[in-house]
Amino acid sequence: MPLTFRHHDTHTAADIRTLLLDIHDDAYAGSMSPFDTRERFVEFVDLWSTRPGWACVVGYDDTTPVGYAYGAPLATGSPWWSDVHPLLAGDFTRETGRRTFALSELMVTRDRRGTGAAAQIHDELLRHRQEERATLAVDAAHPRVRALYERWRYTHVGQSKPFDDSPLFDIMIRDLS
Repeated sequence: MPLTFRHHDTHTAADIRTLLLDIHDDAYAGSMSPFDTRERFVEFVDLWSTRPGWACVVGYDDTTPVGYAYGAPLATGSPWWSDVHPLLAGDFTRETGRRTFALSELMVTRDRRGTGAAAQIHDELLRHRQEERATLAVDAAHPRVRALYERWRYTHVGQSKPFDDSPLFDIMIRDLS
């Protein structure tokens, strides 16, 4: 079933904060990782939703929210690439504030997994982006999720563990042109 979408930016982020947290709680129900807790996720929602250019798409089945995706352009001098291994060539990591869109989160409720909802939300978020490329980090312990992104034309470029309590992430990139 095709979803309908609502677009948000930094001006409406506070209006959907609880919705984002509630969908996160559903998506990560049963996880025992401290990195997946609501309390830890609040930090990321609050950080990302204040970044210049932050964009969020919430997907709805009729009036029921089923998932969302959000991210923001990497700022000039962004540390995003600094701990990716193997080290990436200099120009590859050069950010201008308009070169790379970082897809920070994409999640759907557990009952919508495997329905195509994630692809619809992902595609809607990236549909009108002006950046050259998109990047994301996927938990390296989830090869099926990485394979999904590969089907969506992302390429693996390295790995990163940006926080002491985070999992090891596969860093991926996709051309948007």
